[in-house]
Amino acid sequence: MTEAAGDSVSRRTRGLDRAFEILEFLRVKRQPMRPNEIAAEIGAPRSSVYELVNLLLSHGMLDYQGGDGRVFLGRRLYFLGTAYAEQFDLMRECDRMLVRLAEETRETAQMCLLEGRKYTVAMMREGVRPFRISSNVGELVSIAWTASGRLLVSHLTDQQIIDLIPPEDFVLPNGRRMDPSEFISQVRQADRDGFFTFNSEVENFTHCFAVPVRQADGACIATLCLVTPREDGLRNRTGYLESLLSAANEISDKLGYQQIRDRSTARIG
Repeated sequence: MTEAAGDSVSRRTRGLDRAFEILEFLRVKRQPMRPNEIAAEIGAPRSSVYELVNLLLSHGMLDYQGGDGRVFLGRRLYFLGTAYAEQFDLMRECDRMLVRLAEETRETAQMCLLEGRKYTVAMMREGVRPFRISSNVGELVSIAWTASGRLLVSHLTDQQIIDLIPPEDFVLPNGRRMDPSEFISQVRQADRDGFFTFNSEVENFTHCFAVPVRQADGACIATLCLVTPREDGLRNRTGYLESLLSAANEISDKLGYQQIRDRSTARIG
């Protein structure tokens, strides 16, 4: 490859990276913005952002919203997302299990993932009880604040966990700074138990349950969760964990994970 050709490939790569950064930025912001505002927020040259925004608009990846030059995620992304959901068995299987869990327990059921250096609720089914607990799907939350976070990083080494989680994310909502070693100890215990439960760090009246969905190599690629009123969660702990583990085991089986069936159930009580 000539030097000129290499420079051209490098420019295209940087352009793609910047385009994806714009889309991800809007996904996180969840509101239409002007190109100059986007450029200022992501620290990019205005000229390149305007050029990429126009390109994304022409391909339907962005749409104008608000009539004053603001742009947001486009309708074509919806069709890409539906095609993805139709083909990706994990999402379809998890949705089916969330419906089952919400019906069995009457509690809010969630499927959660890592998103970069954060945790997010990817799918949710609300319970049928009069008092419902819900979360914003797609909202990015500190990994250390969540029950799922202990499982989603369990395949990483201690140093990889420290490198992944921003130092400020160990500061809990109540202002207490969790020592990373405390978090890592909980990660290792959750991996041994095959689940993690605790009183939520985010909502002081809820109790959270999380169990891992594992791929063939044993890594936790998602979690199934229940978010319950604290007293109900503690009172029904055994039954809720059994429902979660049954659902997660079914999905893990389909992903090729061979597990020891009595490991988690032996520790529930």
